[in-house]
Amino acid sequence: MHTIKAKSLLHKSGSGFGMNLYRGCTHGCIYCDSRSLCYGFTHPFEDIEVKENAPALLEATLKGRRSACMIGTGSMSDPYQPCEEALGLTRRCLELIHQYGFGAAVLTKSDRILRDLDLLEAIHPQTKAVVQMTLTTWDDDLCRILEPKVCNTKRRLEVLAAVQARKIPSFVWLSPILPFLNDTEENLTAILKACAELGVRGLVCFDMGLTLRDGNREYFYAALDRHFPGLKERYLHSYGSAYGLSSPHRDRLMRLFQERCEAAGMLYRPEDCFRWMNELPQRFEQTRLEL
Repeated sequence: MHTIKAKSLLHKSGSGFGMNLYRGCTHGCIYCDSRSLCYGFTHPFEDIEVKENAPALLEATLKGRRSACMIGTGSMSDPYQPCEEALGLTRRCLELIHQYGFGAAVLTKSDRILRDLDLLEAIHPQTKAVVQMTLTTWDDDLCRILEPKVCNTKRRLEVLAAVQARKIPSFVWLSPILPFLNDTEENLTAILKACAELGVRGLVCFDMGLTLRDGNREYFYAALDRHFPGLKERYLHSYGSAYGLSSPHRDRLMRLFQERCEAAGMLYRPEDCFRWMNELPQRFEQTRLEL
């Protein structure tokens, strides 16, 4: 872990804004796109870069703003890294979002978010709060391989249950679906059933597959060699160096996904999910922040 003083924090994201308080990740997910070379990391990915002045930058932007918009975090780096327990940057930023009357959308794989449910519960009736949780596989043994240093799927479902108990809306990112690993009807059905029972508002799923770019491709294939001998060769034979790798069962799985979501009343079109997450209640006028 190392600290920096960032020059800026917020970036435009839909009708709101996003922020990454940390850069890099220690979850060890074998498929992580954030490892891609295009993001220009100049330090080891697991050496977390901490934007120590993030709360000050956020407050400087929010201070004096009278109209609200949604502010998200977690798109590139999980806001609940292990170091968050000691540093509390995410909590401090949520406190500022609450203080200045903005909305919050948090994307994570970690149960450390439970610490901050009190703040999210306070933000939601004031403006809006949304918790987003990534789920990839129902099989916890497989989960420990795919996402080795973060809580497993069953624990994440417990977190979602706690979120629902506080009447905070939740979304699930069903991503990625890895060809020849978790691209099964059994896996998809189990996750969708659990989401429906919990009352998840919607699921974000762009495709039944994954993306590989320079940087994350090499890391992913090295992990396949360690855990699934011979599978890398199957990937190379099936996809070559393609960016988008759709499951051979893609059409069937997407039909199942759409049917189960419609039956349960859960949003499933990405544009509908993002619209719902970014829109504030009509009593608030969304603002255009000048960054």
